[in-house]
Amino acid sequence: MHGEYKVPGGKLVAADVEVVDGRLSGVNISGDFFLEPDSALEQIDAALEGMPSNARVPALAQAIEHALDDSVEMVGFSPHAVAIAVRRALGKASGWGDHVFEVIEAETMAPVMHVALDQVIAEEVGAGRRAPTLRFWDWDDSVVVIGAFQSLANEIDPEGAKRYGIEAVRRISGGGAMFMEPGNCITYSLVVPTSLVEGLSIEQSYAFLDDWVLGALASVGIKAHYVPINDIASEAGKIGGAAQKRFGTGAVLHHATLAYDIDAERMVEVLRIGREKLSDKGTRSANKRVDPMRAQTGMAREDIMRAFLAHFAERYDTRPGRYRPEELERAEALVKDRFLTRDWTHRVP
Repeated sequence: MHGEYKVPGGKLVAADVEVVDGRLSGVNISGDFFLEPDSALEQIDAALEGMPSNARVPALAQAIEHALDDSVEMVGFSPHAVAIAVRRALGKASGWGDHVFEVIEAETMAPVMHVALDQVIAEEVGAGRRAPTLRFWDWDDSVVVIGAFQSLANEIDPEGAKRYGIEAVRRISGGGAMFMEPGNCITYSLVVPTSLVEGLSIEQSYAFLDDWVLGALASVGIKAHYVPINDIASEAGKIGGAAQKRFGTGAVLHHATLAYDIDAERMVEVLRIGREKLSDKGTRSANKRVDPMRAQTGMAREDIMRAFLAHFAERYDTRPGRYRPEELERAEALVKDRFLTRDWTHRVP
């Protein structure tokens, strides 16, 4: 059985294993990593030999760590990465190449519908009724989408929101507020099976699931990098941030919002902490626009989204997707029964 794991920003680790009487046998670890001394490779293989085939990533990594002394240098990989490759070989974890992703192009609808669809699509993927899905948002109204645990009063200035007719919607994932006006940013949601992030911590999974969008940004001329815990930045400053929710039903929702061309003056009138948000985007004055993607590419927002879709399709197996009628119906019901209710929006006053 063969499994592979590419460390974000690092090297590829491959594992070939057999299972005999419920234990690992014939373990062979390989890859394009660097390891000194080279005899440590045999120590890694021997540490895994005889381990229970149902051992999870922490136990496998710990066995490797105990087998290696302080003189061993692992460059571009780690015991944790080896353990993930082994779990993939055993079919306990999956890689990008194990899935065909449905891709849904941007479809304009109320922002709160997109928030509800995040829950619906995640439930469908977790239940196995839908393939892993990448979908882009488009919306027809201005809104502030706040994180699941943010205080409404602390985030939004009611006078500024009223002045511009901007409502607040609370999403199901954590993280910070998203100031969204039509055409001012690029937002996408990626829903994958939990098996794809098997063995990864929350922070590690952010880097892992954001890796493709760094390549997509490079394809439009933006040299970007991941900034722990959940930000994406270029040499000119922060571009955007991601949020995530893991469902006990077997799915992970990972979505990101990237600034395209934001009215900074309006944003700081609506968001109480808007000025601090601007500070890590390299913008000193609220009278300027936050336009990292427009300024750095000179491209229309729609062209950037098409480039993102093309890049994703180059890296992974994809097929065109669509929202099913029953999914839209469930989302509409959630909008009415949950996402537009005062109990949900004001759950953290």
